[in-house]
Amino acid sequence: VQLQAYGGGLVQAGGSLRLSCTASGGTFSSYTMGWFRQAPGKEREFVAAISWRGGSTSYADSVKGRFTISRDNAKNTVSLQMSRLKPEDTAVYYCAATTSWIAVQNRSRYAYWGQGTQVTVSS
Repeated sequence: VQLQAYGGGLVQAGGSLRLSCTASGGTFSSYTMGWFRQAPGKEREFVAAISWRGGSTSYADSVKGRFTISRDNAKNTVSLQMSRLKPEDTAVYYCAATTSWIAVQNRSRYAYWGQGTQVTVSS
């Protein structure tokens, strides 16, 4: 499956941004979808994940209550609504796909990755 992430940009602290990721070339509804991010000089870290039908979600503690992951299987799209953004949210954000809900926060579980979209939060 090929993944294309978009929607990044520059936003002031406290603002909102919505990222989306469109999938092609596979059966989107059979994949658990995740969002990860990587800040300069840091390892790529888990942000959020959503199960194949959207019934289960998982969030990193650092974004819980501020970010919301959702999916539309009819449109082969997964989205990440980010609110109350902080400068420490600045990173390249990646969408990824895996076939299992097991260890969903572990990036090694994801076989498919999008190209990343930059999010910059100014203070």
